[in-house]
Amino acid sequence: MQLRTRTRTALTAVLLTALALSGCSVLDDSNNGSPAGQSEGDADRSQSAESDLPYDVTPLLKPEKKYYGAALDGAPNSMKAVDAYTTMTGKQPNLIEYYAAFGDGFDASGVRKAWKEGALTLMSWEPFDTSIADIAAGTSDAYIKKYATAVRKLNLPVVIDFADEFNGHWEKWGTKHATPEDYVAAWRHIHDTFIDAGASNVIWAWSPNIVNPVKSVKLKPYYPGDAYVDWVGLIGYWTIDDDNAFDSVFGPTIDQIRTFTKKPMLLLETAAMAGERRRADIRNLFAGVEADDMLGFIWFNHKKRADWRLEASPLALQEFKRLAADDRFGFDVRKP
Repeated sequence: MQLRTRTRTALTAVLLTALALSGCSVLDDSNNGSPAGQSEGDADRSQSAESDLPYDVTPLLKPEKKYYGAALDGAPNSMKAVDAYTTMTGKQPNLIEYYAAFGDGFDASGVRKAWKEGALTLMSWEPFDTSIADIAAGTSDAYIKKYATAVRKLNLPVVIDFADEFNGHWEKWGTKHATPEDYVAAWRHIHDTFIDAGASNVIWAWSPNIVNPVKSVKLKPYYPGDAYVDWVGLIGYWTIDDDNAFDSVFGPTIDQIRTFTKKPMLLLETAAMAGERRRADIRNLFAGVEADDMLGFIWFNHKKRADWRLEASPLALQEFKRLAADDRFGFDVRKP
């Protein structure tokens, strides 16, 4: 991993001294006159007023409390769904996941809106129309550089999860369409392009599907290496046809991954199928995240193939709300 140190040149020191003496500050117009990397009126301890320095994401990599995340319609471009989810569950999410096609522009406005409410944004970057091999070969370099430059210019922390569920045959970038070698090469190429652009304000989340439905696909050949990954983001759901113990759902994947990396883990996308068992599944989710010392979880609150929305099961929602009240879940990411 790129070493996230922040050095200053003599010229920068002179400039800042001059600005301080003149009563001026280094401002970013896109933040309504607030120092870059800060919400208005918030003194962010991990981002100084020197807007030429990348945001230091180190305090966010393994915070003391758990991430309490959600994937919601329209968020973070609009925070209405987040506000409604906060009212419904009794706690505001501090990690918002959204999905973007490889080729889309960077949603700087959405990231900024989430940040102002104390939430980190996680972007699932999905290459539907560009092959993994082509990305690795550099055919999308102009786009990647432009994207990385936009991320660096915003200078707020953002999590990027590229081509998730790569070990599944159902994705256009999955096992039927990409080799492990091409996948690793593409991941490293994108990562290095961001670093070359100075965008070290990114947390990189490598995100396989749980191995239960694809036991023959080994994960290690797809791993880009510890120098290229900050988090391991697991994707897995509780379904009515399978054993609902936490260790049954996630254990085999965790055990396999721990043979080649000790990077912090997050349930990057999870939910439980609606039905009589959902309350028990939710209890297993919270207990499992606590016991396994995970960073937290993101609840996929969408109706897609099944109705994963919490509001679809009022009794289960009450159980979720009760467990989410635990102070270990959720914190203001601007003050980790």
